[in-house]
Amino acid sequence: MAPRKRPETQKTPEVVLRPKSKRNRSPRELEPEAKKLCLKGPGSSRRSDSGCLWAGLASLRVPAPCSSIIRALHHYKLGRTSWPSLQQGLQQSFLHTLASYRIFQKAAPFDRRATSLAWHPTHPRILAVGSKGGDILLWNFGIKDKPTFIKGIGAGGSITGLKFNPLNANQFFTSSMEGTTRLQDFKGNTLRVFASSGTCNIWFCSLDVSVRSRVVVTGDNVGHVILLNLDGKELWNLRMHKKKVTHVALNPCCDWFLATASVDQTVKIWDLRQVRGKSSFLYSLPHRHPVNAALFSPDGARLLTTDQKSEIRVYSASQWDCPPSLISHPHRHFQHLTPIKATWHPRYNLIVVGRYPDPNFKSCTPHELRTIDVFDGSSGKMMYQLYDPESSGIMSLNEFNLMGDTLASVMGYHILIWSQEEAGMRK
Repeated sequence: MAPRKRPETQKTPEVVLRPKSKRNRSPRELEPEAKKLCLKGPGSSRRSDSGCLWAGLASLRVPAPCSSIIRALHHYKLGRTSWPSLQQGLQQSFLHTLASYRIFQKAAPFDRRATSLAWHPTHPRILAVGSKGGDILLWNFGIKDKPTFIKGIGAGGSITGLKFNPLNANQFFTSSMEGTTRLQDFKGNTLRVFASSGTCNIWFCSLDVSVRSRVVVTGDNVGHVILLNLDGKELWNLRMHKKKVTHVALNPCCDWFLATASVDQTVKIWDLRQVRGKSSFLYSLPHRHPVNAALFSPDGARLLTTDQKSEIRVYSASQWDCPPSLISHPHRHFQHLTPIKATWHPRYNLIVVGRYPDPNFKSCTPHELRTIDVFDGSSGKMMYQLYDPESSGIMSLNEFNLMGDTLASVMGYHILIWSQEEAGMRK
């Protein structure tokens, strides 16, 4: 069955760019209508408006570093400081800067909630976001020009996976409920269809791309995983899980290493060179609940998983089958909420995840805030919580750009850009 014709690319009909002053902002100014794209200027968190709700975050403020980064680098160069100690110092310095992070840009271009996001691999201010209606926003928030808006098919077109093409930064891959995994350009043209189900009962839920191995991997809602080369040739198509494959991830350092997550409550690790069938996995990691995501760390040595209830796990490559580091965290699944997925910071051993307060969670407190939580990847200790009282919804997706200095969040149909307050004022 031939893939459905994609609607033509459009420019977003209206963009409002307004620098904000700290004194004149009101909560309604940060709540644009769903069908408009409103870009807001720098703002503050106005802690006085939150009263006692902010008191719970005060204890998580990171103390100032005891010595300067320049001194730490100098000591490392002289051999007086080990590399792990230097990394820890740099991480503490970064955590200290989170106190100055604010939402300085906000957009609401979709009429349905946002479902996926991806940072550009070479430009730290370009972001792609997909929606439940199949719309895609290509947003360079560093310039005043209107973002590019690619119209989707509407109902049934949800973008479930989004990746820029590592070989051509003006192209991107998508998987969708439309039943295809495809390569598109910034004008919305379909360059190649890698997989097509040919039926409305089967759709694709996840994808990843390897530039070294030149392969595309995609998973569907009935447990199949398909591996293709970048020319579109199918290498294999196997049922690797009993139910929907919610996430596929290739190891950034050993890209023949594949992790697949599923609602069948397992995460499996595969060697692409040795896949022969559904039982040829290297490891099967059972979970107590369905799993939303499985992501390798930037150094490829650890695996981060997010279930659909209250657990974040960190597995180590040295012993995959040993009990993992387990972080208790409320992020339960809700049908009309984009599934919450924890991510790694690209430069530090930090985990970033949105909080969905649960009254049944053992540590839940009255009036608990819907924060973005930052955990240490080794100890599992909470290091910081980001919160803006004017954008207090559930942050389902949160991801830092490759520079590690700007955070993009998805909150319903809103897209939020966090950065240091002084940096945000200059942009």
